[in-house]
Amino acid sequence: MHLDLSGRTALVTGSTQGIGAAIALGLARAGARVAVNGRDKERVSASIAEFATQAPGAEFVAAAADVSTEEGAQQLLRDLPEVDILVNNLGIFGAADPLELTDDEWRRYFEINVLAAVRLTRLYLPGMTDRGWGRVLYIASDSAVVIPAEMIQYGMSKTALLAVSRGFAKKAAGTGVTVNSVIAGPTHTAGVEDFVYELVDKNLPWDEAQRVFMRDYRPQSLIQRLIEPEEIANMVVYLSSPQASATTGGALRVDGGYVDAILP
Repeated sequence: MHLDLSGRTALVTGSTQGIGAAIALGLARAGARVAVNGRDKERVSASIAEFATQAPGAEFVAAAADVSTEEGAQQLLRDLPEVDILVNNLGIFGAADPLELTDDEWRRYFEINVLAAVRLTRLYLPGMTDRGWGRVLYIASDSAVVIPAEMIQYGMSKTALLAVSRGFAKKAAGTGVTVNSVIAGPTHTAGVEDFVYELVDKNLPWDEAQRVFMRDYRPQSLIQRLIEPEEIANMVVYLSSPQASATTGGALRVDGGYVDAILP
């Protein structure tokens, strides 16, 4: 299958590292002009320089802004007024005792993981519908449906994204714009390595630490390993393509086959 996104502009939030970086590269390799987003201008520039070596000939645009704030989102809209593909990837996670989380911490998870995506959808969806083509994607998580006891606040935010995605898909019905969420399983990023070592013996070599983490904390996974960011990116690139024109309102799984997940 040849996925061609030539002539399309994509914005991937939180794309200087991890899953977001893999998505940015995947979209660029499919021909899209990709806006790389992060809060720090220098980090965004460094990421673009690195991406350029991995995707020669691809076009990247710097989109430095804190999209978790209304001011940052408006700045991004001024710098990048038209987007054909919006990938709401920005998110935070971490282990915490739910009985000790403050109201402010609950709000922080909601504002960064949910409200930032809602705000950008509000800003960019009207232009997509006016042009009769667009893709809006939300990077959700298996934690949306198999809520981890050690990070309920994260699971809550990702469950909310499933509702947001389905709702905006209905709003965009019949316009040529599709809206979907991608349910990502535990994914191998630098941040997740740090998270794993918060839960298992820090003296374990990484391969063993990963096995212990999957056995003790994510036993539902059928593949029994962490997912690579490129595996998430592959699904996103497909959903961004013309070939996925009949897929909307969905929650597509790249979760390693969680056996007790009940999904829409």
